[in-house]
Amino acid sequence: MAEHILPKGGIEVVGTSRAHNPAEHKNISRIKNQVKLITVDLEDFSSLLRVLESERPEIIFHIASMANVKDSLDNPIPTVKNNINITLNLLEVLRLLKEKTGYNPRTGICSSSEIFGNAEPHNIPINEDCPLKPINPYAVSKLAQDSLSYVYYLNYGLNLIRTRMFSYFNAKRGNLFATAFAKQVLEVGRGEREFLEHGSLTSQRTMLDVRDSSEAYWLAVTKGKFGEAYNIGSLEPVSVKDILDILVKKIDRPVETKQVDRLMRLSDIAIQIPDISKFTRETGWKQQYNLSESLDFFWSEVETYWK
Repeated sequence: MAEHILPKGGIEVVGTSRAHNPAEHKNISRIKNQVKLITVDLEDFSSLLRVLESERPEIIFHIASMANVKDSLDNPIPTVKNNINITLNLLEVLRLLKEKTGYNPRTGICSSSEIFGNAEPHNIPINEDCPLKPINPYAVSKLAQDSLSYVYYLNYGLNLIRTRMFSYFNAKRGNLFATAFAKQVLEVGRGEREFLEHGSLTSQRTMLDVRDSSEAYWLAVTKGKFGEAYNIGSLEPVSVKDILDILVKKIDRPVETKQVDRLMRLSDIAIQIPDISKFTRETGWKQQYNLSESLDFFWSEVETYWK
């Protein structure tokens, strides 16, 4: 988001991080001298209060969460507790400051398409009114964030907008399936790995370019209506297997692939295709990059980031 916002010009970007060690800020290496970074644990209410009292941002993007579905199944308690607590802290800080000073910034709450779970065939493409049926602890935590945000909008008048992002490419997030595949392809190409490991390949998704998703977040928070939820995603269906098949051809040697039990889930989402008509109508957002362009950009970013 910071890399996307800075070129717009005239905007000061402030970010928070749990990590004290600059070596852990690899994800912002390109722009580390262009942003102000504040070390704060979002589970610490008083620290978060001090940060927002001091900085008073006009726009807030709440994108922080433990966001690994597999890890949430292995470690549900820390995932759910963290994701709910950091969001509740943020909302309470904003409520307190609004009541004391009138401060009420435009705030985007990053929910997830995971909250829909396995939608019934008659609900596909999935619109914002589709029944919410999360099937893993991460999805439950995102539904809690989503619901709490609506409660705080409704009862306290906070300027909140909820975004429900569907699948997208992000080279810096190693826990996303496409990034996990791409990293392993690189490792096979470097002789560091014999074969690529994967779980189920049958799921159908739509995959959005990270540049498109970043602009979507920006438009949602700057142009979206308070209290509303918006589905965001591509409209071009593709299977997980299709993504894998494309990525293994990115290097000049064969890549052996193997399904492994530890990457399989008892419950998995079979198909997720969004209806984004509400979002495009109310914000004017348009997808700029097709699947082929997105994959080329994604691969170049993976090569740079995971070299």
